[in-house]
Amino acid sequence: MGKDYYKILGVEKNASVDELKKSFRKLAHKHHPDKKDGDEKKFKEINEAYQVLGDESKRKQYDQFGADFAQQGGFGGGMNWDDFMNATRGGGGFQGGGNFGGIDLGDLFGDMFGFGGGRTRGRGQARGNDVQIDVQLEFREAVFGVEREVKLTKNNACDTCSGSGAEPGAKTKTCGDCNGQGQVRHVQQTMLGAIQQVVTCSKCQGTGQVPEKMCKHCGGDGMVRSESKYKVKIPAGISEGEAIRLSGKGESAGVGSAPGDLYVKVHVKTEKGYERRGDDIHTEIIISYPQAVLGDKVEIETLEGNKKLVIPAGTQSHQKFKLKGLGVPRLHHHGRGDQYVKVIVDVPKKAGRKVKKMLEELGKELKS
Repeated sequence: MGKDYYKILGVEKNASVDELKKSFRKLAHKHHPDKKDGDEKKFKEINEAYQVLGDESKRKQYDQFGADFAQQGGFGGGMNWDDFMNATRGGGGFQGGGNFGGIDLGDLFGDMFGFGGGRTRGRGQARGNDVQIDVQLEFREAVFGVEREVKLTKNNACDTCSGSGAEPGAKTKTCGDCNGQGQVRHVQQTMLGAIQQVVTCSKCQGTGQVPEKMCKHCGGDGMVRSESKYKVKIPAGISEGEAIRLSGKGESAGVGSAPGDLYVKVHVKTEKGYERRGDDIHTEIIISYPQAVLGDKVEIETLEGNKKLVIPAGTQSHQKFKLKGLGVPRLHHHGRGDQYVKVIVDVPKKAGRKVKKMLEELGKELKS
């Protein structure tokens, strides 16, 4: 009998059309070549089996004569595999015209790949490109926030016609190419039959209307290339590499389109003496050996100005002290980080006779 199509689809010989379709959908999902673990050979075999069993007359011939009947091979009779794969990838909007061995591909693959027989895709409004621009901030500007003006040249909606493409005051009329539908159908003849693809009308850009007189400034495109300026509020606490989105400030795509977004990406300069780690600031201070031993009160620099720090007696080199709330404002939360001050004890490389004697006496006293 050759290939066992029932076994390939995993169904019984008395399986109903719905059972066949359900099994095929499941297996096609699993083995589709576009999937990471897909198997094109298996996928072809599954389609071959379904082309036969899914067609009532072919199924009867198969049940009687096996896979050697006249239409064996599933994709026989000049079937174009590339056309079929294009169909399963959404390469055309099926309107019931595409028929695969008596099986409506539009209906079959509609649930799997986002389109369906007898259904048209909704009008998707064209959208302009997103744009990114980089700004460089001083260290403290990123910490405390700042307002910046950015300039860029991009495709903007025409000021004269407000992006409509029509000369001001001109009336509009129904688009002759799509008869006001905003969409047109292209029919392609393939071995699958007539496949209809629904696309946005290029003349009216999906609006269904065209101006009786085109805008002289943009030539009817609805957009022009021009310079734009925007004031951007940089929030306190922003970090290197983060971006601020300005909705609708990207490029225009012309008539009937929505503008893209503008992303302002931030780059932060470093500042000597300060190291940022998340929302915390890390600094260092050098103290003398006597200060470390005896303790002292020293002045240190912070982002809020100079502050007094108490050095307790017996402080060790590389010991850290925390100044609460003197770090970076938390961008997405309340409060601020902290400042950590690392103490470096400066031990003289050379000591005079007097200093040596004092240190010797101190050493004896510490041992006693």
